[in-house]
Order: sequence, then C-alpha cells, then structure tokens
Amino acid sequence: MLSAYKPIIITIDDDPIILSLLISVLKTDYGVRPFTSGKTALEFLVKNHVDLVILDCQMPDMSGLEVLAALREDARTQSIPVIFLTGEVDAGSEVEALEHGAADYITKPIRHRSLLTRVRLQLELQSHRRKLEALVEERTRDMQKAFTSLKKREEITLRMLARATDMRDHETGDHIERTTDFVRIITEDVLHNPREGYILTNALANDIIRSSKLHDLGKIALPDEILRKPGRLTVAEFSLIKAHSVHGARFLSEFAHEMEEDSFLDTARDIAYAHHERWDGSGYPLGLRGESIPLPARIVTIADVYDALMSIRPYKRALSHEEALRIVLDSAGSHFDPYLVTVFERHSEEFKRITADYAAKRASSEGVRNA
Repeated sequence: MLSAYKPIIITIDDDPIILSLLISVLKTDYGVRPFTSGKTALEFLVKNHVDLVILDCQMPDMSGLEVLAALREDARTQSIPVIFLTGEVDAGSEVEALEHGAADYITKPIRHRSLLTRVRLQLELQSHRRKLEALVEERTRDMQKAFTSLKKREEITLRMLARATDMRDHETGDHIERTTDFVRIITEDVLHNPREGYILTNALANDIIRSSKLHDLGKIALPDEILRKPGRLTVAEFSLIKAHSVHGARFLSEFAHEMEEDSFLDTARDIAYAHHERWDGSGYPLGLRGESIPLPARIVTIADVYDALMSIRPYKRALSHEEALRIVLDSAGSHFDPYLVTVFERHSEEFKRITADYAAKRASSEGVRNA
C-alpha cells in the first residue's frame, strides 16, 4: 500500500540547534530538508519541488531577506510560501519580511504547537490556492473554447450571408471572397504605414476586412430579372440597381441600432452605403467627395471595381490584369482616392496572383464535377 504524501519543507538556519529542533517537531508529518546556507538552499529549491520554506532572518552568507528576494524573483520559486524565523522582538523586521513577500513569521524561542499550527495553516492555504488556480484555469479554458466557438459561428454566418448575397448576382459567389482578399491587402498596408488622414487601429482594420463581405448586402432587395439581366440596363433599371447601397445601409442600421457602440456594424453600414461614391463627387447615392467618403468605403471601392473589371459579365468580357490596372491607375483622383491607388499599385502583383488562384481553383472544381 502506498504511503500518504508528506509535504516537503525546507528549513534554512545557520544554527544547527535550531535546525535539529525544527526537524524533531516537523518530521512526523512532513519531509524536512535542512540547510545552513541560503545559497545552498536556493540551488536545491530551483531544482526540486518544495511546499514550504522556513527561513531564518539573520544568516552570515545571505540574509533571510536576500534569500526571500531571490525566491520571489524566480518564477520557479515565487509561489512557495515562506515563514520567517526571527529572534528579534522587533515589529519593524516582521513588517519588512511581510512586505517582501513572507507569508508569516515566527519568533524565537520556537513554541512547538505554534510552529505546527502556522505550518499547517500555510500548507492548507497553499493547497486551496492551487485548487482555486486550477479551477480558474479550467474555467478560463472553457470560456476561451466557448468564445472561439462563438466567433467561428459568427464568421461562418457572416460568410453564409455574404455568399448568399453574392450568388444572386454572380454565378460562382467568388466575388465576395476575392474582394475581401483585396480589401485585406490595402487595409493592412494602411494600418502598417500610417499617415495623416489614413490612420487605422487594429480593431478598425479587422472590422473593415470582415464587414467588406457585406458591401453588396442591399442587392437582396433587388429583383432577379434586373440582377441577372443578360445585357445592359436601362436608365430606370440602373436607378433600381443603385438603390442597393441605400437598402444595405438601411438593413445594417436597423441591427446596429440594437447594439450599443458596435463598430463592426457601423463600419459595415458605411461601406454598404458609400462604396459607390467617387472621389470627384460623381458617385452615388449622395455624391460625396474626397475625404468626406468614409475611408473604409474608399478602400472597398478600389477592391470592388478591380474585381468587377477582371470578371465576366453578361454585357462585358473579363479584362486582363494589365488592362484593369491601367483603368484603376488612370482613375486616381476621379473615381478613386489617389493615395489608396498608390497602395493598390504597390500590391498589384498580389491582386493578379489572387485572381489567378481563384480561377485555377474554380477550373479544378469544375473539372472534378465534369469528370
């Protein structure tokens, strides 16, 4: 039969008589390791498990306070409770020991029952503390797991909504995914290269990237015969199409109103409402000009238009990257924010690669279906 575990106690005192007394009082219930030197005890402590330290205040090589300081500075030993042992009837020394992290103190001459009681109380406190820490860690893991699951569910729901919206207007539904990738590139460049008028926090950058998926959400309100019309739209039909920015903003505003200070929904609303505004004021729905257009919307505008240029539509062919690049560059200061166009140009090869990757993935998927 296995014997019950005995807590390990280190006793540090340069007086061998005191050490012998401590051993005789404690050895029945505890495993006692005596040391006459603070340095030697510290070498043992950093390599071995110890439950409690009884430490003399006055020692020749290292004082008790110096040993205590060393224990508290080392992550391996800083949580071990220390009972200070002093022969001084001096409240100042006792207070100093407690201020330096001692759990308790005992004055000499040592009273056996007092020593045993204080040792037992400190070990019980340490046991409760460890159980509480373990419980907190367990609860923290559970909360983190629940939070991660909730965030994943939220992200999947967002993607489902964005994909459903996109597939009403495009056959594959890849427009949203590509545009989000393009938005991420521009947004991260602005985030990491701040300048006046173009300063983003990490939180806002994340909101821009995620909420850009909802920029065409208002198309849910449009009839299929207009969204999927095989040819150019009439003036009246295009007016209906333009209303999707208002529909999207109104839809998101309803939910943003229910949430207090929800930056994600606020950003999504700004993007949905203003991603068809133009730098020169010729866009819709309000004809906003320049920096009066929210920065998130100006970022999405470039990504959205570039992808549209690179995509097949019933009324147009897909342009090459070089053709789309030239149109975007030529539209700096008219359609697009000039500075953001320079950011786009810096990363234009990444835009080209992403478009090619999606095309290859789609071709591979279609090949599997047709096999």
